[in-house]
Amino acid sequence: MAAAARESGCIAALTRLVAAARAAGVRVIHSVFHQREDGWGDNTDLLLFKVIEKSPVKMYAGSDAVKPIDEIGQDPADFVIVRHHGMSPFPASELNAVLRNEGVNTIIPAGVSVNWAITNLTFDAVNRGFDVVVPRDAVTGIPAEYVELAIDHSLAFVSTIATTDEIVAAWK
Repeated sequence: MAAAARESGCIAALTRLVAAARAAGVRVIHSVFHQREDGWGDNTDLLLFKVIEKSPVKMYAGSDAVKPIDEIGQDPADFVIVRHHGMSPFPASELNAVLRNEGVNTIIPAGVSVNWAITNLTFDAVNRGFDVVVPRDAVTGIPAEYVELAIDHSLAFVSTIATTDEIVAAWK
């Protein structure tokens, strides 16, 4: 997935998007998945979680694997949502309440992956009454052909599809 993010241009677009959001006073929220080192409570029944379990990269609290990538970093004003379960931060965290408390109406999910997290977050947000704008060039997944199909044939029906440049222009 990391290779796909770099090769697709997602990281470059995401870096521009996050920098522009911060400059415009738009809150950046990092949704992070953590594993427990003892594995307690981990879902091991599904193929995705079996792959995660076998991976040499462990998503333990405090590890580099769960930190925002260097190109984006974490600003003191950023908000971090940590979850230990699920594909979307909505059902497993305080995200909905925090966004409602701040009067947020629109969410711009970006990063990885359209295969699971971006798609789940988008549908969860729409189901909770939020508007969603998906920056086509600031999301990725595998294979690249799937990403385009998922955007055009699923996400485009429930969200606005834009480019990073279009979103950045709207913030100026």
